[in-house]
Amino acid sequence: MKRVRFAVRAVCLAVVVLVGVGACALDPQGDGTGAAAPAPVGVTEEASGASAPPTPEQPAASPSATPSRTATPKPSRTTPKPATPKPSKPAGCPEGEHQKAVETYLTRLGGFGTLTVDGKQSAADCKAIKKFQLRYGISPATGRAGPTTYDVAKRLANTDTGRCNAGSRTTFCVDLTHQTVWAMRGGKVVMGPTVTRTGMAGYATPTGTYSVGGKNLREWSNPYEVWLPYWQRFNGGIGFHETTTYLHNPWIGSHGCVNLLHRDAVRLWELGSVGTRVVVFGHRPGT
Repeated sequence: MKRVRFAVRAVCLAVVVLVGVGACALDPQGDGTGAAAPAPVGVTEEASGASAPPTPEQPAASPSATPSRTATPKPSRTTPKPATPKPSKPAGCPEGEHQKAVETYLTRLGGFGTLTVDGKQSAADCKAIKKFQLRYGISPATGRAGPTTYDVAKRLANTDTGRCNAGSRTTFCVDLTHQTVWAMRGGKVVMGPTVTRTGMAGYATPTGTYSVGGKNLREWSNPYEVWLPYWQRFNGGIGFHETTTYLHNPWIGSHGCVNLLHRDAVRLWELGSVGTRVVVFGHRPGT
């Protein structure tokens, strides 16, 4: 009986060993009726950016599959329309509160460049306004159409040179109302209107017709102890000369003299001589 039992145990052991070997050697390409085959990594692992699970439209390829060729996308035939560039405001050249008015006056005066009268700052407008400011000693010359630029442009644009009773001789004309000066000869303007500053309240520059009585490159003023460059006297102690202060300070004025910017004082000096006619008319506001 012991031999029979031993033989039965040996047969059972052999069966167990054979079944174990067959399970480990199951073909992973089989129909899955045996033990489960290892699943593709893309399916069993959590999807990531580098390895995502296959979609129904594109099933995952088996390890033995031939890699497919990646189709090159065709360029679109529709050509996008280029965006229309918007005119940009030049850096450091802000739009002033009198933009359109200054554009209008400078266009009327001419000689400062091409401006667009639309009330909007542009590179061309900025360049023209800066040129105007530099010409007439307006500080700072940033191209901004501020109050001083507006005031000077308005006065110059509204000056009527025909109001000066010049005659045929060389004549210096002073418009107290618009605070402008120009020179005429033979009925023609030989020095265009420029800015001036005449007598303040209590020292108003007198109107009338005079003549230059004396000239001096540097005249010393005894009452006020200051040098007066490019001096041309026409009425007692009153005359033309280069300003010794900022010309566009509206709250001050001269003691009766006709103050000029450097370049204008030099030009008037070159045009004038003893006996040159001087016509002063109008009225300075506030005097």
